Formats: sequence, C-alpha cells, structure tokens
Amino acid sequence: MSISSPLSPDAQKTAGEALQASLVDLIDLSLLAKQAHWNVVGPLFKTVHEHLDEVVDTAREYSDQVAERAVALGVNPDGSAVTVAAGTPLSPLAAEWIATEHVVLAVARALDSLSGRFRERVAQTEEADPITQDLLIEITDALEHHRWMFQAQS
Repeated sequence: MSISSPLSPDAQKTAGEALQASLVDLIDLSLLAKQAHWNVVGPLFKTVHEHLDEVVDTAREYSDQVAERAVALGVNPDGSAVTVAAGTPLSPLAAEWIATEHVVLAVARALDSLSGRFRERVAQTEEADPITQDLLIEITDALEHHRWMFQAQS
C-alpha cells in the first residue's frame, strides 16, 4: 500500500526534498537546544534554560507537521538518527558545561543558519506546492522569532 500524491512528480520531488531537509534541520535543532538546556550554566541560567525548552517545543511541533505534510504528498519522511547526523548543517555542542553567553551565541548562530535554509525552501516551493510553502513560511517565522530573542541577549 502507498499514499498517492496530489502533485505532479516534479512538484512532489521539489516539495518532498524541501520537507525532508526541513525535517532533518528541525530534529537536529531540537537535539542541539536540548543539549544546551542540559549543560548551560551562568548568571542568565534560568532565562536561557527556559527559552531553550521553547525552542525544543517549536522544533518538535513543526518536525511532526513537516513529516505529516510529506506523508500527505506521498513522500516517506526519514527522521532517523543516521539521516539527521548525515544531513545536518549545525555544529554540535560538547557534552560539558557551557556558559550562558556561549549558549546564546551558539543557538543564535544555529537559528540564523536554519532561517536562511528555510527561506531558500520557501522560494523553492513557491510554484511546486504553495501549501508546503505556507508551512515553511510559518516555520521560518517561528525560527526567526527565536533567533531575534537569542540575538537580543548577546
């Protein structure tokens, strides 16, 4: 059994690739933010610690929406650890105590990188699938909101 796509094969490929790359980015963002959440120390601990959980919640919520959109288009999402590790653009955080100012900079950089990647996907999906594009626009808005909040702390 399979799920058929409402899109043409070319449009399905374009949207599917954008969704898969977005899924990888969002899963890794949730992992990076959780790693930072567990290891952050310093004078702004509580504020940064709690904001990191907000980033994790955002990334997890949207990763599920992205994966379900892919399925609705007849594309199998792959959120496995191997796929995420192979496809992420984000630099990992060490398993050590990380000062709040370093966490803020690292997360702001990660959000900045992902914002750019999502903006590219928004442009790529404009003609192929406006519904996928809408989802990617919504996610970009949320990422850029978090980006602003972290950059304002640095």
